[in-house]
Amino acid sequence: MSDDESHHQTFEAASAGASLTFPTQCSALRKNGHVVIKSRPCKIVEMSTSKTGKHGHAKVHLVAIDIFTGKKLEDICPSTHNMDVPNVHRTEYALVNIDDGFLNLMTQDGTPKDDVRVPEGDIGKQIQADFEEGKDLLVTIVAAMGEEQAISFKEAPKGA
Repeated sequence: MSDDESHHQTFEAASAGASLTFPTQCSALRKNGHVVIKSRPCKIVEMSTSKTGKHGHAKVHLVAIDIFTGKKLEDICPSTHNMDVPNVHRTEYALVNIDDGFLNLMTQDGTPKDDVRVPEGDIGKQIQADFEEGKDLLVTIVAAMGEEQAISFKEAPKGA
């Protein structure tokens, strides 16, 4: 192998430098905030701190709901330790079409987005029913840790 070959390396392109998560001390987490439990992005619904024995650390007991599946997850962590917090983004899109189980969406500046599935359950059925009635809908997409899902929608204001 020549010197040129040994110095020539290729790296896979990453996203725009934004990390999927960031560390936060467990004691700084708050109810209604977000946290990663068992590699899933969750919203904290309950937390309690317990004092431990003479040499132990205070422990934080977290109860959280997975923001994509709705499953309840729990974790216990020493209050001085770091936990990952997901970068959660909410974006509102105009619904253009529903095609083959996917939502065809458009941002305010006209950029199309068509890689989000119609959500399962009542919200997905309601989006389809309202769209078929000819209503203009705005769909809120939540994105975290490489996953995206429609979590809510509303009728677009007239003349918007």
